[in-house]
Amino acid sequence: MSRKKNVPISVAFELTLGCNMRCMHCGSAAGNVRSNELTKKEWIELSRKLKDMGTQLVVFTGGEPLLRKDWFEIGQNVKDLGMDLSIISNGFIIDEKMISQFRKLDPYAVAISIDGANATTHDNIRQLNGSFNKCLEVLNSLTKNDLPTTVVTTIHKNNVNELPELRSMLLDRNIAWQIQLAVPIGRFPNELILSKDEFYSASMFISQSKNQYSKKRLPVMAAHSIGYNPKFIRNPMLLPLWKGCQAGISTIGIQSDGGILGCLSLPDDFVEDNIRNRDIKDIWNDSSMFGYNRKFTKDDLKGSCKDCKFGKSCKGGCLTVSYSTTGEKHCDPFCLHLIEKEMISA
Repeated sequence: MSRKKNVPISVAFELTLGCNMRCMHCGSAAGNVRSNELTKKEWIELSRKLKDMGTQLVVFTGGEPLLRKDWFEIGQNVKDLGMDLSIISNGFIIDEKMISQFRKLDPYAVAISIDGANATTHDNIRQLNGSFNKCLEVLNSLTKNDLPTTVVTTIHKNNVNELPELRSMLLDRNIAWQIQLAVPIGRFPNELILSKDEFYSASMFISQSKNQYSKKRLPVMAAHSIGYNPKFIRNPMLLPLWKGCQAGISTIGIQSDGGILGCLSLPDDFVEDNIRNRDIKDIWNDSSMFGYNRKFTKDDLKGSCKDCKFGKSCKGGCLTVSYSTTGEKHCDPFCLHLIEKEMISA
């Protein structure tokens, strides 16, 4: 029987590592532009090849992707090729001209990062005064112009208690809300990561929010670092069933200098190759690439995941969380199934 073909359905473009903020949870420690970042011509050629490979969605991220002067032309090319486009921004430089450009691109989503329910918390995390108020202004402009809008909140000890207030702020505004876990990569200090009890409470909050409010009032989603086979709470994840990390299976990340990762949240240890060394198609189709997922077997599981009945399908949870918190692959300790087992046996 032939092996199922891997297709890079969703691809993240780190358009630049340059950023106007110095967020404490930034996994890529963004700020300064990488040396020799890809040109507009290279991004456009890359997009054409990805379309031929079956890519359906391109996500612009950074750094702050909108700092690139040619972001619109690159985005227009993505749309002209027939792929969906999402844009993730800190919101600070978005103005009416950009809003007009967003409308022309007809994006799948425009996501703005908000990490606190007030200016004190958000601005401290983002290390830029005035960023919270600017985000609120941008959200109003996006929704006023009928653009599909998402707020992304990255949770840790400094802001997790503000989730209820944030929910009230976003309710009934035609805004989707994605919540994700901060992990100790880049600038984020290990001491601010949630405890397992805090993580479980946050997961329960997400689940309860999904039960309490319709998708019309507030679509609440958890990124793939929150979930995994809970028994006592409704699964809070984006997808109803976790099928294992998709890095190198259906997703890929392109760094601004051409480096290839299965997922842009992974640290540089996981860079596979560079599109300036080899064609993206050759890298993707190379059987030696992304072996942590493509060649995964149950024997690769570590720690408490090793004997778990969900291990084969789960693959030990989010690879980024696993590696950043334990130094090992395939043993994510922030697993609802695992935490519930520990709670029962305590």
